[in-house]
Amino acid sequence: MKNTRTNELAVCGFEAVKALIKEHPQSVRRLYFTKDRAPVFGEMCKFMAKNKRPYNAVDDASELEKLCGSVHHQGVVAMIAQPEIPVLNTDITDEWLHNKESALLLDRVGNANNLGAIVRSAAFFGIKNVIIPIDEAQSSVTTSSYRVAQGGMEYVHIYCIRSITRLLGAMQGKMVRFGTDVHGTIPISEIPVRSKGKPALIVLGNEEHGISDAVKENCDELVTIPAGAVQSGDGQQIESLNVAQAAAIILYECRAR
Repeated sequence: MKNTRTNELAVCGFEAVKALIKEHPQSVRRLYFTKDRAPVFGEMCKFMAKNKRPYNAVDDASELEKLCGSVHHQGVVAMIAQPEIPVLNTDITDEWLHNKESALLLDRVGNANNLGAIVRSAAFFGIKNVIIPIDEAQSSVTTSSYRVAQGGMEYVHIYCIRSITRLLGAMQGKMVRFGTDVHGTIPISEIPVRSKGKPALIVLGNEEHGISDAVKENCDELVTIPAGAVQSGDGQQIESLNVAQAAAIILYECRAR
């Protein structure tokens, strides 16, 4: 939950806050936890006290719910400055190319939980870079996405862009641009082979419509996750996976690069 008055974001969830404290303790402005969590955060409390920042063990867990706007706080809430997502530029992409780093590009993934799950998978499989468009249809970093990422936000860089097609055009011939599409002809198992020697730019589409036609036209390949024989109740094959599930499977295949 964003506090517009103080321009802060509440980070909640035990694993998310633990990772935040481990990697970026200086970013925590205020820290609140239930008394049973106090032993875990003893060292962080010393850090907060040394830096004259408030922290408190609350008597009632509902106080944490008010802070973060969620019942899923798991006994701890850290307040940080509202994250500012840097705009992707050529210096950053040049570094990717030099280091052969792949990236995930999200085409208006609107659900915050899906964004968090994608970030978690990216962190787990070692994909450092996630790109989101500056678009009202695209979820940005929220309390929910932080919590669902289970600490992954601390290990992944998120960048924003104004135009997906412009980025795809700029990366032509430099990165292998894979669009995910239910009607794609290339199975995801071939991603490592087809991107050999170049980093991959993998585009994941929005939950309802997938990637847009304009994006498809700017991809080198359209890849798909081959379905099994499981049928839904009306006899029709289930057409696609949730975007976060699809991301995990695709990144698993990319790990072989």
